[in-house]
Amino acid sequence: MKQVYIDPVWLMHIQKPARYIGGEWNSVVKDHDNTDVRVALAFPDVYEVAMSHVGLKIIYSVINKRSDALAERVYAPWVDMEALMKEKHLPLYTLESRCPVRDFDVLGFTLPYEMCYTNVLNMLALAHIPLRTKDRTEEDPLVVAGGPCVYNAEPVADFFDLFFIGEAEESIGEFIETYKMWKREGRPGGRQECLRRAAHIRGIYVPSLYEASYESDGRFRSIRALSEDAALPVYKRIIQDFDHVTIDDTPILPHIEIVHDRAVLEMFRGCSRGCRFCQAGMIYRPVREKKEENLQEIADRLIRNTGYSEISLMSLSSADYSRLPELVDHLMDTFKDRRVSVSLPSLRVDSFSIDIAKKVQQVRKSGLTLAPEAGTQRLRDVINKNVTEDDIMSACGNAFKNGWSKVKLYFMMGLPKETDEDLAGIADLAERIYQLYHTVTGKWGCRITVSVASFVPKPFTPFQWMGQCSVAEIERKQQYLRSLFTNRNIKFAYHDAKTGYIEAVLARGDRRLADVLETVWKRGAEYDSWTEFFDFDRWMEAFRDCGIDPDLYAARERDLHEAQPWDHIQCGVTNDFLRKEWRLAQRGITTEDCRRHPCNGCAVCPALPAVLVDYHKENEGHEKAVFVYHER
Repeated sequence: MKQVYIDPVWLMHIQKPARYIGGEWNSVVKDHDNTDVRVALAFPDVYEVAMSHVGLKIIYSVINKRSDALAERVYAPWVDMEALMKEKHLPLYTLESRCPVRDFDVLGFTLPYEMCYTNVLNMLALAHIPLRTKDRTEEDPLVVAGGPCVYNAEPVADFFDLFFIGEAEESIGEFIETYKMWKREGRPGGRQECLRRAAHIRGIYVPSLYEASYESDGRFRSIRALSEDAALPVYKRIIQDFDHVTIDDTPILPHIEIVHDRAVLEMFRGCSRGCRFCQAGMIYRPVREKKEENLQEIADRLIRNTGYSEISLMSLSSADYSRLPELVDHLMDTFKDRRVSVSLPSLRVDSFSIDIAKKVQQVRKSGLTLAPEAGTQRLRDVINKNVTEDDIMSACGNAFKNGWSKVKLYFMMGLPKETDEDLAGIADLAERIYQLYHTVTGKWGCRITVSVASFVPKPFTPFQWMGQCSVAEIERKQQYLRSLFTNRNIKFAYHDAKTGYIEAVLARGDRRLADVLETVWKRGAEYDSWTEFFDFDRWMEAFRDCGIDPDLYAARERDLHEAQPWDHIQCGVTNDFLRKEWRLAQRGITTEDCRRHPCNGCAVCPALPAVLVDYHKENEGHEKAVFVYHER
């Protein structure tokens, strides 16, 4: 095993050298020479962000629990470390062994957001791995990826050998078995034979086995399989028995403070609320809960194995866990003498959530965070938020009665059917919440933060067909809304419109964008999700030089029945259901949550197949698991 030599003196000249030294508590180091399959797990962002990502931690644990495989970590070096690596001719290396990434069998990326794509290319170049699949040799590792962006992986398809669609805890094990067998047989047929074998695993998409075609006007036409090994469509993988899935109950403890520096308890996966702007709510269906007693045991192990003083109850909508009151009561009672606080990162806008929040903040009180998403009831109905103004005001009033004085409100602008009246409703709602604080407490001084993001239409949502607002229009909306905030106690913040535009291009793009990505990276693009590094003009120049009209992807309203670049990926939710939801949005009609109401016909359950797993208490007090399977 070769190791990259790092002189400690070199690290004295860069920010936060602890990002690059490895050796963290709970990290796993194995013998490379006696392990069949070696995987480098990569995250295309800086250490503090990467170490906070739960999905990568889980896959790290899944692989390292095997005796025949090892997983090590590599993150994007910060710009100062990158400059040092180039100066000293150092290749990209993993933290556990300082082994060059290029010497691993597999390099596996997590793709959490579209604006990380240029960092992926930068990391490949630093690892001395050819960017494009077609240019790699038998000496190069297989470059694979998972994460939410793979549901439309076409813009980066030319850079990856294969993608894991859906939840990979099981499929990664099947892939390791396939790779190990191919390797033991003497690598017959080379890389392409290994990929053909991997393509037989449900949930694995090998882009080189497919060919895309386009209309004369530039629109996407279709994608076809080039081999009988290639499934069409490619169905996502899900973990049905979520109670027995591999968990990371011994997470690596970082050397320095990270973005989410706490223990994380995943209560369930999926969401059935059906917010029409939310991709996660569609692609992660169905809901599958863990049993309460199982979560209690995991929480205890997490705190014992880490020493953290905070545990976060994580899921897409944490307050929707059906046994949340019982779980919170148990955790508070268990940890009260250890001064371990419990946090809920996502709350519903209702009194139930405030009652729960009141319990969990007995140890450490923070601000209240709510997401009304839109400023008027009409627009909240369009996006199917299923939250009323009475819910919002009642929740805030309850919070103020119980000692809260800071509120953060999240909204979006550029939503379908939005008018300036809806934007004015954001400022009006914030002001009324401010006045409510005085009414409830008799005091002034409530601090409110209003954060507004520009809406990005995403694949597999009812809004996937709509055109995004132009940059100029978003910027006009931002300035209009800014003019409405006159109260110094209400802080207004908004996201950069130009970043949102590029995100929309990449989210709904196709394979032709690979040339744009490579061009813009060669001109210096990296860390595009960081405001200080993002250069909109550089992106627009790359589009022009590659002969690509970005409006074709971001701004164009699409026909409801035209082909989409992601049509060959099947997340379970059908286009018929999404079209129905798009039409209901036009009329401002809401759809109820199928966990407590009749099936809405999204088709996830029969298509995968899958069952909705939901634990609740019957009136007589006995615990019951509800397994719902809807036939069509």
